[in-house]
Amino acid sequence: MKPSIPKGTRDFIPADARKREYIFSTIKKHFKSFGYQPIETPAMENLSTLTGKYGEEGDRLIFKILNSGDYLKKADKSALANEDSKSLISSISEKALRYDLTVPFARFVVQHQNELTFPFKRYQIQPVWRADRPQKGRYREFFQCDADVVGSESLWYEVELMLLFDRVLTDLKLPGFTIKINNRKVLSGLAELIGQPDKIVDFTVALDKLDKIGRDKVIEEMLAKGLDAASLEKAYPIFDLPADPESCLEKMRDLLKDSAIGLEGLKELEFVYTQAKLAGIKKADLALDFTLARGLDYYTGAIFEVKAHEVQIGSICGGGRYDDLTGVFGQKGLSGVGISFGADRIYDVLEALELFPKDTARQNDVLICYFEDEMAPNNFSLCTTLRDRGVSAVMYPENAKLKKQMKYANDNDIPFVVLAGDKEWSEGLIQLKNMETGEQTSHSKDDLILTIAKYCGK
Repeated sequence: MKPSIPKGTRDFIPADARKREYIFSTIKKHFKSFGYQPIETPAMENLSTLTGKYGEEGDRLIFKILNSGDYLKKADKSALANEDSKSLISSISEKALRYDLTVPFARFVVQHQNELTFPFKRYQIQPVWRADRPQKGRYREFFQCDADVVGSESLWYEVELMLLFDRVLTDLKLPGFTIKINNRKVLSGLAELIGQPDKIVDFTVALDKLDKIGRDKVIEEMLAKGLDAASLEKAYPIFDLPADPESCLEKMRDLLKDSAIGLEGLKELEFVYTQAKLAGIKKADLALDFTLARGLDYYTGAIFEVKAHEVQIGSICGGGRYDDLTGVFGQKGLSGVGISFGADRIYDVLEALELFPKDTARQNDVLICYFEDEMAPNNFSLCTTLRDRGVSAVMYPENAKLKKQMKYANDNDIPFVVLAGDKEWSEGLIQLKNMETGEQTSHSKDDLILTIAKYCGK
């Protein structure tokens, strides 16, 4: 049978893996510069840790892990007989693959609270899994690169995280992107406005689809969820807000004038937006988007989403504030805020726009060819010396035709080839070939090492 991998997962050949490393290292560099510390959590969590934190749709997409051994032995016989899969799960599955990095982080904070200093700033770069339908830009296994602060309600952290979006994506040379911001308190105010605060989930889930399905379909979905048509009309002004931020905020303040929580959300939003502008956003466009909802139930304050301008792929980053996510694990009063870079979607954007630096395709700097067995120790020693200087060097492992060795260098995009046989070593002049220009020069051993090291910036 032909080998294969599950749908929604991918292998990465070296050239692709190096491009991913470029993304991870760029993100990690900026995480560190903003003072975030690394942590790691297990690939699997207890199912009870994850369930109920992402909403009904999120719970459905959690990859459950069957219990070890004869899992049917302890299965709920009634649920099994009635083919009630929802009730059956708890008796045959105690663990699950993590759905995101935020809920495991909340569990981590509560479990290790006595070992942490608050506010605690962490970053985490690890894979997550979702039982989603695979499509372009949406995978079942993908990496998230998260930065979170827990233990502070300061809105300056929201400003800082927006700056972090800008710094990372600017460093990755993304030509244009928009950071959209909203506040869940504003959405709660809108739910109060239409007199159906108990329907906030149905209201926001539909509203969040505006840019995908359009106004009419959003309203149609809201009505199908049981929202009252006449009451819903009170919220229609959000579909026609002016582009100017000041005018937009003024209109929203008037719309939500009778909602204390809605006005509080607008005040927070205005502060974050204004301070982010003043803080020196370099490249990003900032946009107030009052239809932005984000699908995760644990958000309570600011919410963010980032979209690239020139590639249709959905959001490439997101995040928001969660006031009491640790509370479900027994630790009340620890507000947090965080963002996530979607490394896989960022990869697709950089690939589509051909933005990866050329040197990400190259792993090795120099190939030392193999001629005579007697000279192999000299060549191996030269290879070691180059590595000691920080040069990535490889020696061809056996005596093969020069054409084959040169092909190896070309196939691996190696820029330099060293030709050193008995004649070269005896005369003290080693040949160095530049594979890009075809130029071949003679060097003493010391000069050869200096020349290669200089080219490689070592």
